[in-house]
Amino acid sequence: MDDDQTITNLEQLIEQLDSTTRDRERVDMHLILAAVGSRSFGSLILIAGLITLAPLIGDIPGMPTLMGLLVLLLSCQLLLRRRRLWLPRWLLERSISQARFAKAMKFMRKPAHHIDKLLKPRLTYLTQGPGLYTIALICSAVALMMPPMEFIPFSANFAGAALTLFGLALIARDGLLALLGFGLTGLAVGFIGYQTLL
Repeated sequence: MDDDQTITNLEQLIEQLDSTTRDRERVDMHLILAAVGSRSFGSLILIAGLITLAPLIGDIPGMPTLMGLLVLLLSCQLLLRRRRLWLPRWLLERSISQARFAKAMKFMRKPAHHIDKLLKPRLTYLTQGPGLYTIALICSAVALMMPPMEFIPFSANFAGAALTLFGLALIARDGLLALLGFGLTGLAVGFIGYQTLL
Protein backbone atom coordinates (compact mmCIF):
# COMPACT_ATOMS: atom_id res chain seq x y z
CA MET A 1 0.00 0.00 0.00
CA ASP A 2 1.39 3.38 -0.97
CA ASP A 3 0.88 6.70 0.72
CA ASP A 4 -1.11 8.69 -1.82
CA GLN A 5 -0.45 12.39 -2.21
CA THR A 6 -3.82 13.35 -3.71
CA ILE A 7 -4.70 14.85 -0.30
CA THR A 8 -2.05 17.10 1.19
CA ASN A 9 -3.79 18.93 4.03
CA LEU A 10 -6.67 18.73 6.49
CA GLU A 11 -9.04 21.04 4.59
CA GLN A 12 -8.72 18.94 1.45
CA LEU A 13 -9.49 15.80 3.42
CA ILE A 14 -12.59 17.31 5.05
CA GLU A 15 -13.85 18.67 1.73
CA GLN A 16 -13.33 15.29 0.05
CA LEU A 17 -15.22 13.49 2.80
CA ASP A 18 -18.01 16.08 2.82
CA SER A 19 -18.57 16.02 -0.94
CA THR A 20 -18.61 12.21 -1.03
CA THR A 21 -21.01 11.71 1.89
CA ARG A 22 -23.39 14.71 1.87
CA ASP A 23 -26.18 13.03 -0.17
CA ARG A 24 -26.22 9.78 1.81
CA GLU A 25 -28.35 8.74 4.75
CA ARG A 26 -25.54 6.71 6.33
CA VAL A 27 -21.76 6.99 6.19
CA ASP A 28 -19.72 3.77 6.22
CA MET A 29 -16.13 2.78 5.50
CA HIS A 30 -17.04 2.01 1.88
CA LEU A 31 -17.84 5.70 1.39
CA ILE A 32 -14.76 6.86 3.25
CA LEU A 33 -12.54 4.65 1.10
CA ALA A 34 -14.28 6.01 -1.98
CA ALA A 35 -13.44 9.53 -0.80
CA VAL A 36 -9.73 9.04 -0.11
CA GLY A 37 -8.79 5.90 -2.04
CA SER A 38 -7.63 2.52 -0.80
CA ARG A 39 -3.91 3.27 -1.06
CA SER A 40 -3.55 6.35 1.15
CA PHE A 41 -2.17 5.23 4.50
CA GLY A 42 -1.72 8.79 5.75
CA SER A 43 -5.26 9.93 4.96
CA LEU A 44 -6.84 6.86 6.53
CA ILE A 45 -4.74 7.13 9.72
CA LEU A 46 -5.73 10.81 9.88
CA ILE A 47 -9.43 9.90 9.53
CA ALA A 48 -9.14 7.34 12.34
CA GLY A 49 -7.52 9.97 14.56
CA LEU A 50 -10.12 12.62 13.76
CA ILE A 51 -13.01 10.21 14.36
CA THR A 52 -11.54 9.27 17.75
CA LEU A 53 -11.16 12.94 18.67
CA ALA A 54 -14.53 14.15 17.34
CA PRO A 55 -16.92 14.63 20.28
CA LEU A 56 -19.98 13.62 18.24
CA ILE A 57 -18.45 10.37 16.98
CA GLY A 58 -15.53 9.42 19.19
CA ASP A 59 -17.78 9.36 22.27
CA ILE A 60 -19.86 6.50 20.84
CA PRO A 61 -19.14 3.40 22.97
CA GLY A 62 -16.90 1.02 21.06
CA MET A 63 -15.75 3.62 18.51
CA PRO A 64 -12.17 3.93 19.86
CA THR A 65 -11.85 0.14 19.75
CA LEU A 66 -13.21 0.07 16.19
CA MET A 67 -10.75 2.78 15.12
CA GLY A 68 -7.95 0.89 16.87
CA LEU A 69 -8.79 -2.21 14.85
CA LEU A 70 -8.85 -0.15 11.65
CA VAL A 71 -5.44 1.37 12.43
CA LEU A 72 -3.98 -2.03 13.31
CA LEU A 73 -5.17 -3.50 9.99
CA LEU A 74 -3.82 -0.49 8.09
CA SER A 75 -0.45 -0.57 9.82
CA CYS A 76 0.06 -4.31 9.42
CA GLN A 77 -0.75 -4.14 5.72
CA LEU A 78 1.66 -1.24 5.23
CA LEU A 79 4.40 -3.21 7.01
CA LEU A 80 3.65 -6.15 4.72
CA ARG A 81 3.94 -3.73 1.75
CA ARG A 82 0.47 -4.39 0.41
CA ARG A 83 -0.33 -1.96 -2.39
CA ARG A 84 -4.08 -1.93 -1.74
CA LEU A 85 -5.94 -1.95 1.52
CA TRP A 86 -8.11 -4.88 2.52
CA LEU A 87 -10.76 -4.57 5.22
CA PRO A 88 -13.29 -7.19 6.35
CA ARG A 89 -16.84 -6.67 5.15
CA TRP A 90 -18.27 -6.20 8.65
CA LEU A 91 -15.86 -3.29 9.22
CA LEU A 92 -16.57 -1.76 5.81
CA GLU A 93 -20.29 -1.84 6.56
CA ARG A 94 -20.15 -0.19 9.99
CA SER A 95 -21.91 3.14 9.67
CA ILE A 96 -23.21 6.24 11.42
CA SER A 97 -25.88 8.70 10.38
CA GLN A 98 -24.88 11.30 7.80
CA ALA A 99 -26.23 14.04 10.09
CA ARG A 100 -23.86 13.06 12.91
CA PHE A 101 -20.97 12.74 10.47
CA ALA A 102 -21.71 16.16 8.94
CA LYS A 103 -21.76 17.80 12.38
CA ALA A 104 -18.39 16.26 13.17
CA MET A 105 -16.98 17.52 9.84
CA LYS A 106 -18.31 21.00 10.62
CA PHE A 107 -16.66 20.90 14.04
CA MET A 108 -13.31 19.90 12.50
CA ARG A 109 -13.51 22.41 9.66
CA LYS A 110 -13.12 25.36 12.04
CA PRO A 111 -9.53 24.65 13.15
CA ALA A 112 -8.49 23.00 9.85
CA HIS A 113 -7.52 26.24 8.10
CA HIS A 114 -5.25 27.29 10.96
CA ILE A 115 -3.70 23.82 11.26
CA ASP A 116 -2.97 23.71 7.53
CA LYS A 117 -1.01 26.96 7.77
CA LEU A 118 1.45 25.18 10.05
CA LEU A 119 2.02 22.23 7.71
CA LYS A 120 5.02 22.11 5.41
CA PRO A 121 7.53 19.53 4.16
CA ARG A 122 10.38 19.28 6.69
CA LEU A 123 12.42 16.45 8.16
CA THR A 124 10.89 14.43 5.33
CA TYR A 125 13.09 11.39 6.03
CA LEU A 126 10.83 10.75 9.05
CA THR A 127 7.79 10.27 6.78
CA GLN A 128 9.18 7.99 4.06
CA GLY A 129 11.17 4.78 3.78
CA PRO A 130 12.23 3.56 7.24
CA GLY A 131 10.49 6.55 8.83
CA LEU A 132 7.17 5.50 7.32
CA TYR A 133 7.55 1.96 8.66
CA THR A 134 8.49 3.32 12.10
CA ILE A 135 5.27 5.35 12.10
CA ALA A 136 3.34 2.22 11.11
CA LEU A 137 4.87 0.32 14.06
CA ILE A 138 4.03 3.11 16.51
CA CYS A 139 0.49 3.34 15.10
CA SER A 140 0.13 -0.43 15.70
CA ALA A 141 1.14 0.11 19.33
CA VAL A 142 -1.37 2.96 19.69
CA ALA A 143 -4.07 0.77 18.14
CA LEU A 144 -3.42 -2.02 20.63
CA MET A 145 -3.80 0.45 23.51
CA MET A 146 -7.15 1.79 22.33
CA PRO A 147 -9.54 -0.93 23.65
CA PRO A 148 -8.44 -0.50 27.31
CA MET A 149 -8.51 3.28 26.81
CA GLU A 150 -12.30 3.07 26.64
CA PHE A 151 -12.26 2.39 30.39
CA ILE A 152 -9.83 5.21 31.28
CA PRO A 153 -11.42 8.68 31.01
CA PHE A 154 -9.87 10.99 28.40
CA SER A 155 -7.10 8.53 27.45
CA ALA A 156 -8.59 7.85 24.00
CA ASN A 157 -8.03 11.54 23.26
CA PHE A 158 -4.27 10.91 23.49
CA ALA A 159 -4.58 8.12 20.93
CA GLY A 160 -6.76 10.22 18.63
CA ALA A 161 -4.35 13.16 18.83
CA ALA A 162 -1.30 10.95 18.16
CA LEU A 163 -2.96 9.33 15.14
CA THR A 164 -4.03 12.75 13.86
CA LEU A 165 -0.43 13.98 14.11
CA PHE A 166 0.90 10.91 12.30
CA GLY A 167 -1.73 11.24 9.56
CA LEU A 168 -0.98 14.92 9.04
CA ALA A 169 2.75 14.20 9.05
CA LEU A 170 2.35 11.67 6.26
CA ILE A 171 0.05 13.63 3.97
CA ALA A 172 2.10 16.84 4.35
CA ARG A 173 5.53 15.14 4.53
CA ASP A 174 6.04 16.98 7.83
CA GLY A 175 8.51 15.08 9.98
CA LEU A 176 8.16 17.55 12.84
CA LEU A 177 4.59 16.37 13.35
CA ALA A 178 5.83 12.77 13.34
CA LEU A 179 8.21 13.67 16.17
CA LEU A 180 5.33 15.27 18.09
CA GLY A 181 3.31 12.09 17.48
CA PHE A 182 6.11 9.97 18.96
CA GLY A 183 6.21 12.23 22.00
CA LEU A 184 2.44 12.15 22.46
CA THR A 185 2.44 8.36 22.21
CA GLY A 186 4.98 8.28 25.04
CA LEU A 187 2.72 10.55 27.11
CA ALA A 188 -0.23 8.26 26.41
CA VAL A 189 1.71 5.23 27.66
CA GLY A 190 2.70 7.16 30.79
CA PHE A 191 -0.87 8.36 31.39
CA ILE A 192 -2.32 4.86 31.05
CA GLY A 193 0.36 3.46 33.36
CA TYR A 194 -0.34 6.15 35.94
CA GLN A 195 -4.11 5.61 35.80
CA THR A 196 -3.65 1.85 36.08
CA LEU A 197 -1.59 2.24 39.25
CA LEU A 198 -4.17 4.49 40.94
